[in-house]
Order: sequence, then structure tokens, then C-alpha cells
Amino acid sequence: MATAPTAEYHSRDFDWDELRDEVENDPSLLYHLTPSAPSLPPCNADSWRSFHRRHSSGKFFKERRYLLEEFPELRRSDSFAKVLEVGCGNGSTVLPILRAKKNMVIYACDCSTEVVERAKEIISSTIGISSEQRFHPFLLDFSVNKFPEWLFCSSCQNSPSRNQSSSSAEKMMMLTDTKAQCCIGGVDFVTLIFTLSAVPLQNMPFVLAECYSTLKPGCLLLFRDYGLYDMTMLRFPKEQKVGYREYMRLDGTLSYFFSLDIVRDLFMGAGFVELELEYCCVTSMNHKNGKKMQRVWVHGKFAKPS
Repeated sequence: MATAPTAEYHSRDFDWDELRDEVENDPSLLYHLTPSAPSLPPCNADSWRSFHRRHSSGKFFKERRYLLEEFPELRRSDSFAKVLEVGCGNGSTVLPILRAKKNMVIYACDCSTEVVERAKEIISSTIGISSEQRFHPFLLDFSVNKFPEWLFCSSCQNSPSRNQSSSSAEKMMMLTDTKAQCCIGGVDFVTLIFTLSAVPLQNMPFVLAECYSTLKPGCLLLFRDYGLYDMTMLRFPKEQKVGYREYMRLDGTLSYFFSLDIVRDLFMGAGFVELELEYCCVTSMNHKNGKKMQRVWVHGKFAKPS
């Protein structure tokens, strides 16, 4: 796999408030605006396992080359750092980090055995990336299960010495024999990229509390996901609405569309401090039909208090 070109980065192609006014004044879209009780069984991990089996080639998810532009903290980190990628898929978030940062080790989880193995294959075959001992994927349905204790055990969470930056000796131990110690001492970054929206709304507080528990104090969670009134939300028919701003695709997977207020409430409820939170509004063109597409994503950075 050849080295990827640098991505063009832009996030303010249109004004979100203008889009909101347009949507809320369109009678054909009123059903998106009204609260409704859940009407279908919640999505489970089996739906996502089936999804990943259908897209096992890895072509469905493109490498997220904009990631280091959107989150420059990753690029600016010069010391040894550990990253937890929640919902790694085929490795589209992991790839640009491993490509650019030789001083980072990534631990990545997903609910599908097939996709975890596929991520290993894609990353190990990518030119310019030495993934041995730098990429550690593991199987976990994080929507209902706790993160393993080897990420940050309870005793180490309460130990000041393990809450600080990794020393050179600790770095070598982590790279060579993680089983020789009780845990890896927590992570410096958690990336939650187009993952939380796939979790049932009622399970989101649990997921964020678990992410919080793995972070060292003072470290960051980096968030990007579908925003309210994104084009894909407005395309859902009424029959696929299963809750307020929550929809079920025909394959049984869920998609939730976040407002800034909901994101703020969820993360503050888990104990995080808000550093950045905004809508990213991007216009793209469908070259097949010539139609303009207005995409809305939520961008956020949150810290675990020191």
C-alpha cells in the first residue's frame, strides 16, 4: 500500500444555523424534529459484525488523512505516547497516526473478530509503517463491556507515580513485555471517531465513563461524529426513525446524530472538561449526479482533569 498524500482540510463551508433554519422550515422534514419513543429493538454487536463481514475488503472505509490536521495535539506530541482507539474498524484512524508518529503505540478495539484481523493485515502491509509492537488490536464489544484491567487497573489509577508521563524504562517494558506488569498505566489519548453514534443512546454514558477510566489525568479524548442535520440524517425515511435523532439502517446498525448540547451533557456527565466543541460543516459534490452534499460533523476535544 503506497504512502498517502496529505489531505485537504476544511470545516466551515456553510453556516450550521442557516442549515438548521432551512431544515426546520421544511414541512417534509418535520418528522426529524419531533421526539419519539424507541420503536425498534436496540442495535447489537451482531449487526456490526455482519456489516464488517460484508465490507471485509477494507475499501468501504477510507484512511482518515485529515486526522492530524483536525487534532494537531497528536502531531505535536514529541514524547512517547499511548493511544486507545475505540471502534477501530479496518484501521482508517490508526493508519495516519502510525504513519506520522513513530513515538506512538496504539491499542485498538472492535466488536468484530473479522475486522480486528483485517485491521492487522491492512496495517502490516502498509509501506512506511513499522507496526510490530506499535499496534495492539483486541476484541471487545465496548458498548456493554468494560475495558480490560491491563489498560489501567484500579490500583494504578490511584497511584500518582503511574499517572505521569512514561519514562524510557517504562516505554521499553511496554513495548517488549506488557504481561510483566499489572497494566500499561493508562493512555495519553483516546480517539472516538465515528463510533459513539453507533452505540444505543442509553449505553453512551457507560462507554464514556469507560473511556474516562483509561485516560491518565490531564490527557485528552478526541471526538468526531455525525452532527445534527447532516445530509445522511435527512435521507432517513420516517419508518427508520427509532428514537429522537436516532435511526436504524436496513442492516440493523444504528446511527445517532449529535447536537452540541447533547455531546456536552454526555461528556460533562462522565467527568470530562470541555476544551473544544463545534460543528464541522463541509460541502462536497456527488460527481455522478452533480448534486451538492452538506455534511455536518461534531468535533470535540475533552480532557480528564489533572
